[in-house]
Amino acid sequence: MEIVCRAGIQATEEGVRDVHDDIIVEDRVRLFLNGEPLTTLVASADRLEDLGAGFVISEGLADRVDSVEVRGKEIHITAPSRKDVELVTESSGGSSAAGEPKSVTSLLTVTAETIRAVTASIESDTWRRTGAVHCSVLFCNGEFVTRACDVGRHNTVDKVVGYAALKGLDRSRCILGCTGRQPSGMVAKAANAGIPIVVSRAASTDRGILTAEEAGITLICFSRGERFTIYTHPERMPEVVLELEKTRV
Repeated sequence: MEIVCRAGIQATEEGVRDVHDDIIVEDRVRLFLNGEPLTTLVASADRLEDLGAGFVISEGLADRVDSVEVRGKEIHITAPSRKDVELVTESSGGSSAAGEPKSVTSLLTVTAETIRAVTASIESDTWRRTGAVHCSVLFCNGEFVTRACDVGRHNTVDKVVGYAALKGLDRSRCILGCTGRQPSGMVAKAANAGIPIVVSRAASTDRGILTAEEAGITLICFSRGERFTIYTHPERMPEVVLELEKTRV
């Protein structure tokens, strides 16, 4: 991920001074699916193989990816894709496939300790240096697998999903952790990728919660320190449900 240094003037209660800050580089990459132009993404130009594979899977365009080739700022993906693809503009300004997301089937259960571990792993050195990137992490079978940062929160999900797809990981055994808020488009990415649990440090929207409920995803938001809020499918956290039942007696 490319970072540059830029000069600025910082004003505080104590006065003004010259500063030099680390600034993240914003790029654009073009995606091609089976030889045809698909979309252009505003992104951080790293892990482009993961980004391309993950975009196709998390947008529900294909269940698997056969190959990914990066040619400069172009990503060429080969996959057995749907033919009825319509891309729409998301709230973030990015592209997303129209239509209902897939339903998630998984017997995965987790503890509060695991959720806190996922949350603690989300922040990165790049975020601390620049304050200008989102991050996503993937845990599989309770273990940390990968972390991705990007100027776009959607791209971070695509990168970790693409990593899992290209490595052949069982995504029904995975937990997705994110820094960004969870509107319906973000939740739909996890659903299409078959990931049953989403953890975010930020909030959701009403449509995000509804999408998670309908898709069978356990959506956990405001996860910070010891605190988190489960909005949908709490049965994947039986210890929390049991503790709540005790308080209701």
